[in-house]
Amino acid sequence: MENKRRALGRGLEELFNNEPINISQVEEEIINNTPKEHITMLNLDELRSNPYQPRKNFDEESLNELASSIKEHGVFQPIIAKKSIKGYEIVAGERRVKASKIAGLKEIPAIIKDFTDEEMMEIALLENLQRENLSALEEAEAYNSLKTRLNLTQEELAAKVGKSRSHITNMLGLLSLPNEIKDEVVKGELSMGHARVLSKLEDKNQAISLADKVINENLSVRRLEELTNSKEEFHRKKEITHSKNKSKDNEYSYLESDLCEKLGTKVKIKNNKLEISFTNANDLTRILEVMHLDK
Repeated sequence: MENKRRALGRGLEELFNNEPINISQVEEEIINNTPKEHITMLNLDELRSNPYQPRKNFDEESLNELASSIKEHGVFQPIIAKKSIKGYEIVAGERRVKASKIAGLKEIPAIIKDFTDEEMMEIALLENLQRENLSALEEAEAYNSLKTRLNLTQEELAAKVGKSRSHITNMLGLLSLPNEIKDEVVKGELSMGHARVLSKLEDKNQAISLADKVINENLSVRRLEELTNSKEEFHRKKEITHSKNKSKDNEYSYLESDLCEKLGTKVKIKNNKLEISFTNANDLTRILEVMHLDK
């Protein structure tokens, strides 16, 4: 038992401290340091999903392919589970569990560990982020959960998961989309590229209208960008027409563009004032982090 605890400790230390984290190496270390006699067979009916599992939908074709492999070769890598009040919770390996059920198995090899709720959440999120093709929104929600739970800045989170800062910023920006647009992303009617463009629009009604246009007319991401740019350009020119400082406003247009790209939101420089738009408290926090003003 003491050997198991030491192995677990090394695995979790690597998991929580490595930058970027490699969940495959962590799980491999836990498995390699667990004696074979401590790997047990669990009844599949006793297993339930990790409550912190970010994935809501599993690709049926991919599961069937894995089930075929399991039916022919068996389950090579044990899952990791935690004893709960009733049965066991899956910490890592839910796809293997689902595929094993499809393959007609009754049991699956498992390593049982006494994880805390926080450790379960972090492992589940990291396993999915690095191994699975999460939907754009599932990925964004997983990043946000890690960021909130570990109290990380976007820069620290990017280092933890091995992604660029701009990728994290763009993904978290999706969470500010109206629910109507999120639903279309989940259904696959709108791509990640479409969602990114729409998430930068300040006017949510305009974003919904453009989302409908994308779906009805099968518009490409490039065409959507052209439409949003032309609308923004139209409104910008209209404002400049009514401004007494037209020449001065034009002077800062390149700065507006740079700041929009860096902050991921609409920025205006007008009448010697800098205006930065945000949609809600979470979006404001995101912007302050980018500006390093959150501490």
